[in-house]
Amino acid sequence: MKATLNWNGGMAFSGLTESGHMLLLDAGPESKGENKGPRPPEVLLHAAAVCTGMDIVYVLEKMRLTIDAFFIEIDGMRATEHPKRFTEMSITYHIKGNLPEEKVIRAIKLSSETYCTVVHSINAKVQYNYKLNDEAVKSL
Repeated sequence: MKATLNWNGGMAFSGLTESGHMLLLDAGPESKGENKGPRPPEVLLHAAAVCTGMDIVYVLEKMRLTIDAFFIEIDGMRATEHPKRFTEMSITYHIKGNLPEEKVIRAIKLSSETYCTVVHSINAKVQYNYKLNDEAVKSL
């Protein structure tokens, strides 16, 4: 995989992804940016969430199960000193549907232990949680 980004002045950079999508990132005014796009750590946090989410959807569909609704909450804790890397993340999957709990757990574990490229590329402790059909949040 390859990426090329162009500097747009200030702290803004734009690029075209390998799949043909435009991406614009910037910093906020506190970091001499103009807030033209998301910050790189924001994109990384979203990428971690969607990477695992896509895995879960894929696995549950392979099991011939139907998801009625699905959203993800992710919290990232960062170090206070530079490089201010993510030290911990907590991901909570809110899933609705006629889904056997053991299948949902299996899908989450397959993503967390095997498939998700993004999470496996981040040096952070990750806590996985899920909420199935509005029941209480459970942790793996």
